[in-house]
Amino acid sequence: MAELCDTCWNDFANDLAEYEGATAPPRPEPGPDDVEWIEPPECPECHGEIMAFPTNYDRWVHLASREFPAKEIPSRYRWRLMLIPRLYSPVAVRVAATHPLPGELVRPAHVAVCLSPDAVAAVEEARESDLRRAQPREPG
Repeated sequence: MAELCDTCWNDFANDLAEYEGATAPPRPEPGPDDVEWIEPPECPECHGEIMAFPTNYDRWVHLASREFPAKEIPSRYRWRLMLIPRLYSPVAVRVAATHPLPGELVRPAHVAVCLSPDAVAAVEEARESDLRRAQPREPG
């Protein structure tokens, strides 16, 4: 593993976050005297519940509130929650290097289940991209 300076690390993490869609703001931290219940955030487009999770590279992503079978979610939107020792909450890790079995549960990015027209179009494009990659290539 290479060690990066803070500037290089932030550039790398920001580029990765942009690619993976992990551009959500962090959850608000309650103050020490705050005893009010914090409601889960709501999508401004579809008004559905979203859940903000930190990624394994210190950025945040909005995920759906429940898991779905991998076959229902395009590959670019598949995430898993993992517990990291010494952390109290799970972190989100995008499922990229390994392809889960069709019935395995993954936590989709919220955009994969959002009902806004832009999100539906992006998900449809991702599905078509997955289908193109799965097509066998003819020798040529």
